Amino acid sequence: MQDLTHFLNGEMVAGTSGRFDDVYNPATGEVQYKCPMASAAETTSAIEAAAAAQPAWGATNPQKRARVMMAMVGLMNRDMDKLAEALSREHGKTIPDAKGDLQRGLEVIEYCIGAPQMLKGEFTDSAGPGIDMYSMRQPLGVVGSIMPFNFPAMMPLWHVGPALACGNAVVLKPSERDPSVPLMLAELFVEAGLPKGVFQVVNGDKEAVDTILDSEIIQGVSFVGSTPIAQYIYSRATANGKRAQCFGGAKNHMIVMPDADLDQAADALVGAGFGAAGERCMAVSVAVPVGEETADALIEKLVPRIEKLKVGPYTAGDDVDMGPVVTAAAKQRILGLINSGVEQGAKLVVDNRDFSLQGYEDGFFVGPHLFDHVTPEMDIYKQEIFGPVLSTVRAGSYEEALKLAMDHEYGNGTAIFTRDGDTARDFASRVNIGMVGINVPIPVPLAYHTFGGWKKSMFGDLNQHGPDSFKFYTRTKTVTARWPSGIKEGGEFNFKAMD
Repeated sequence: MQDLTHFLNGEMVAGTSGRFDDVYNPATGEVQYKCPMASAAETTSAIEAAAAAQPAWGATNPQKRARVMMAMVGLMNRDMDKLAEALSREHGKTIPDAKGDLQRGLEVIEYCIGAPQMLKGEFTDSAGPGIDMYSMRQPLGVVGSIMPFNFPAMMPLWHVGPALACGNAVVLKPSERDPSVPLMLAELFVEAGLPKGVFQVVNGDKEAVDTILDSEIIQGVSFVGSTPIAQYIYSRATANGKRAQCFGGAKNHMIVMPDADLDQAADALVGAGFGAAGERCMAVSVAVPVGEETADALIEKLVPRIEKLKVGPYTAGDDVDMGPVVTAAAKQRILGLINSGVEQGAKLVVDNRDFSLQGYEDGFFVGPHLFDHVTPEMDIYKQEIFGPVLSTVRAGSYEEALKLAMDHEYGNGTAIFTRDGDTARDFASRVNIGMVGINVPIPVPLAYHTFGGWKKSMFGDLNQHGPDSFKFYTRTKTVTARWPSGIKEGGEFNFKAMD
């Protein structure tokens, strides 16, 4: 069996800790790789090497750094099929979904080609007598990125791309569940012209994470994952004086008004709820039809659509709608929450608890499930399931539906389906959630806007990608300059008042 490696100083390097974690093929349940778990010493060595490489990279002009991003776009497009196959093999998502994962990351790299524009400072001429003022955006230095399993290409690229474009060195700790694509991307960055050592990939677990959080060299940390871990990382990083942006869990509601196109709404719910087996922080996991008539009609349209979904391995073709979940533990957790929903009184309209795929009985497949008559007290409503489970909570009015979304502790994304502009405008204005879709089920902003939730979905002040990313990965330095008007006037020792 092949052992995976770290990526240090431009090369694949074997782990030395002696600790490994299994990387599964989720479709078969078989272990396909052993992933090394870095020790504190290994992680520190990677951080120190990044610190040695960063000053020269930070001093490289933004246009040259942008050319690395430009070359990276070409290389990713060249290797798209190879990257997608590796991603699907370890994560389980379908090939089209894997390519979508890569494409959304690629779009942020394309945005980073504009780094020279984004990094321009400000200038004030004659702020005082003979005095000019200007600001500079300078890199933080070395930053850490701790990334999740569900988007092994997109999420690292969303963070690593802007960090590098700003002149930082990056130490990436990818998920140990599917680490191959981040390693492949690191190789491509070097091929694109990134100096060796500027981008390090350290595979590991809590030991590596805590080493990053406690390192005096690391100046900023980005994280994507569950809310409890986001809170932990944010608290520990900021306590150590680091800048931090930590993105947590979600429970995304989609409100369906009585005037909505129910066929459009049902199609949107199926795609948003069950795509990638529900393992997306922007997945719609709660449908909120307004009115009993709307709810009955929506359920009637959802059931046949869900029952037609094709579940299978990525090797079964592009017509597969969803693959397995990432691990056996994830499967058991999802099934446990489904059983709790039944026990707590929800109606399981589409029940696939006994789902088994012939030839893949040991795989981590979970069939799609649909609940109706879910209430806010139930575990399936309160918790992020992160699986192919859609819960329907019936609301008696628009205000009741709005309150459901606003009262939930998570505030990542939400959507409303309606034909009424006034309702849509009111919803977008009032709802306390970071990303809002109007007749769009998954409102993920494009690369030149910013991505981020509210409430317990996000800890920090600046979002992912877009202008916020360039602010997060740089510090502003302001310079006040005055040049003597001539030696004939002699020396002056007092700062003149700014008239």
